[in-house]
Amino acid sequence: MVQTDNFKDRCDCNIIHEDIVNIVKNRMPDDEILFDLAELFKVFGDSTRVKILYALFQHQMCVCDIAALLGMTKSSISHQLRVLKQAKLVKYKKDGKIVFYSLDDEHIKNIFDQAFHHIKEI
Repeated sequence: MVQTDNFKDRCDCNIIHEDIVNIVKNRMPDDEILFDLAELFKVFGDSTRVKILYALFQHQMCVCDIAALLGMTKSSISHQLRVLKQAKLVKYKKDGKIVFYSLDDEHIKNIFDQAFHHIKEI
């Protein structure tokens, strides 16, 4: 029987490499941290939020500006900004009646840059 490409990545052994398992187990973060990491990646799973973040890489913006840029309602942008604020990805400052949004810190740009590099490799 000829082996096809579908089975090349299948492991046919039943040996547990306990030394490796123990090393990795000792280095694994707590479940709570991994849960928070998964939640962060869920936030990046929405293309509207990704567009908002990309826009904020360029310049701080108010809800009206972001809505005009993306061709969406202020209400829908406000909803997405609320999600981004809860994830600590954006912050805001008030200037009179205008609320300007910006990235919470440079970590967000770094995460994005790494993802961009990864996507370009594929």
